[in-house]
Amino acid sequence: MGQILFTPVKLGKIALQNRVVMAPMTRNRAAEDGVPTELMAEHYGQRGDAGLIVAEGSWPEVTGQAYCRQPGIETAEHVRGWRRVTDAVHARGGSIVLQIMHSGRIGSSHIKPPGVRSVSSSAVQAQGQIWTDAAGMQDFDVPQALTTQEVRQAIAEHAAAARRAVDAGFDGVELHGTSGYLCMQFMSSGVNRRSDEYGGNAANRVRFAAECLAAMGDAIGAERVGLRLNPGNTYNDTSDENSAATHAELMRQAARQGIAYLHVMRAVSDPGIDAFKLARENFGANLILNDGFDAQSAEAALQAGDGQAISFARHFIANPDLVRRMRLGLPLSTFDRKTLYKEGAEGYNDYAQAAEALTT
Repeated sequence: MGQILFTPVKLGKIALQNRVVMAPMTRNRAAEDGVPTELMAEHYGQRGDAGLIVAEGSWPEVTGQAYCRQPGIETAEHVRGWRRVTDAVHARGGSIVLQIMHSGRIGSSHIKPPGVRSVSSSAVQAQGQIWTDAAGMQDFDVPQALTTQEVRQAIAEHAAAARRAVDAGFDGVELHGTSGYLCMQFMSSGVNRRSDEYGGNAANRVRFAAECLAAMGDAIGAERVGLRLNPGNTYNDTSDENSAATHAELMRQAARQGIAYLHVMRAVSDPGIDAFKLARENFGANLILNDGFDAQSAEAALQAGDGQAISFARHFIANPDLVRRMRLGLPLSTFDRKTLYKEGAEGYNDYAQAAEALTT
């Protein structure tokens, strides 16, 4: 049997020139107001030979901003900035989707514009701190609980963000359903204390994410919408009484909607959960698998039928030509952790192509 990793595949209506996916990674290189920069266009364009790029989590409206210099997809300026990015990727033959990420309670008033609140499923503060350019490390804000009407408005904002993403040239969108952000704040029994239709049992707690998917699908077509999940994840102070069952419920609802793909991460923090098996049993095919793969293990997973594509994060940071390196069996460079989130090109656009790296 020949190699699968470098063959084309179609997920919904999103065509991939190979099965090497660039995972979404927060890199904090947008302008202060969330407008994507020329630096970002260069960065994503360098990696445009990936089968699919999932661009970093972007807020649908400013209440959902988590980090300094995090991009948004709320304004016309955001759309124009992202258009430079999508044009650069498409010029390389690649496909690119935008991850829509509402941070909920993860954020700080020192990051958002004056008067912009932090919200969540319930008024429960996350334990932990966040970096702010204005005031250094700060505790997460105490959030306000969204009213039922405000929940529905937030769902509508996800749909509007999806439409703007398509206007910006993206081939689709991915809903961020992990890492302790708003979808997960609704899903997690340890955070969600609601008594309306968005709280209580697992079917109600996943309702927010499922309705976001449905609204985004109505806006741009379900076959251009993906979902990222990480069963067992406890990042940003989230916990669930039965994470596997909760995620399985959302996977089944997402499958019934006919979305393009499910992007699922290993359950590293809960070895009792086989996340990939859970996804196959409850979502089905069109799976992008993530976390800890190299070229050999990625090919093995595809050969075994575990998924249809494999995403890479850390390897794509230091290897803009990752697809070529893996195809030819060339050594991979390692990234500098100290430059992950700083401003400017250092540690972002200055990693060498393989030919340069091998001669220095």
